[in-house]
Amino acid sequence: MAVDEGVCAIRPGIDLGRHARMLARVHDALLSGDRPPADPRQLVARSWQRVRAQGVDPDLGDPPGPAGADEVEQRRMRSPLSRVLPELRAALTSVAEDARHVMVITDADGMLLWREGSSRVRTRADRLGFTEGATWSEAVVGTNAIGTALAEDTPVQIFSAEHFVRTHHVWTCTACPVHDPRTGELLGVVDVSGPAETVHPTTVALVSTAVRLAEASLWRQHEGRLDALRAVAAPMLASVSGPGLVVDDHGWVAAVTGMPAVDRVAAPRPEKPVAVHGVGLCVPEPVPGGWLLRAAGTGTAGRPPLRLSLDLDSRPPRAVVEGASVWIHPLSTRHAEVLLLLAHAGRAGLDAAALSKAVYGQAGHLVTVRAEMSRLRRSLGGLLLARPYRIAPEVEVRLPDLAQCALVRDSTAPGVQRLATGG
Repeated sequence: MAVDEGVCAIRPGIDLGRHARMLARVHDALLSGDRPPADPRQLVARSWQRVRAQGVDPDLGDPPGPAGADEVEQRRMRSPLSRVLPELRAALTSVAEDARHVMVITDADGMLLWREGSSRVRTRADRLGFTEGATWSEAVVGTNAIGTALAEDTPVQIFSAEHFVRTHHVWTCTACPVHDPRTGELLGVVDVSGPAETVHPTTVALVSTAVRLAEASLWRQHEGRLDALRAVAAPMLASVSGPGLVVDDHGWVAAVTGMPAVDRVAAPRPEKPVAVHGVGLCVPEPVPGGWLLRAAGTGTAGRPPLRLSLDLDSRPPRAVVEGASVWIHPLSTRHAEVLLLLAHAGRAGLDAAALSKAVYGQAGHLVTVRAEMSRLRRSLGGLLLARPYRIAPEVEVRLPDLAQCALVRDSTAPGVQRLATGG
């Protein structure tokens, strides 16, 4: 697996002791306001800027005490990463033990949920507060692979004095974020850490590969659940007159009848109509493992319009879907901006890079854009299409007052568009 060289903290063959001493001089110079002997890596410089703005103390003693065992256990039970522990253990635990490392898995808040590996290194980690229940976000303990991987949403390797807190300079850590392959949602981080002298550039590829295998396993589990749901769906759909479909709790489609195949619709909720592309508003009926969706009535087989109403003086803005019934969905400001961008784009739509540039000013926030669009499609379902992202062609888009509900350029962020009132 190819890894961006900028992620690795060292180059093969480098003198680790000399490099660590140079990093310590850079660390001391930057914190004292002197000219450093060299510039830190861009990834590290961005992290230091963030943690200094958050008021992290470079002479931090013991980090805040870990969460209690009950909270840790509850988070473990809720974490989807519990389902891929065998894969991660098989890929990393024995390697960590042999290389004087520990493997840790955190949730999306940076809380350590599992820690395994060398018993000697675990003892050293205890002295740093690197234990189950501890939170290792940047805001809590400064620059470190876990917190910085969460902040940057990318694999990260941190060596010696690249850590912001001085007591962590004897440490090296390599982390990679894990995403839900269905939605792009950040689930947590997998990290391998140990004494600074154990750093190696290949650790980045090792951890990244283990994460990709875990994400592939999550996707296979998702497909397995859909296969089981198909067995339930077949006899139900056989008795449906007209279009219908069976979906899981997240809106992923197991089977359809009387309509073209679709991958996903809005996540069903009891007594809340779901707009399905090509069908209209459907009523969700709970079935084992998911939901049966069929047309809400004779009037719903037409074209359900989407109405986007934005009242910036009274948050939140709303999407209103009108068919045989009216469905009102509150929107975050970001989702309202995205819907307006898609409305202006028309049938041509926008791909992830174009949305990223419009919303964030750069085309590189693809993972974040896809996660945001997945959440929005989970709510609006068939009204929004992908590849490229666009509003379904049969949906009538009505914007109540473009003079009062418009996108303007953000003067502080070139290329970024924001909601604004017309005054």
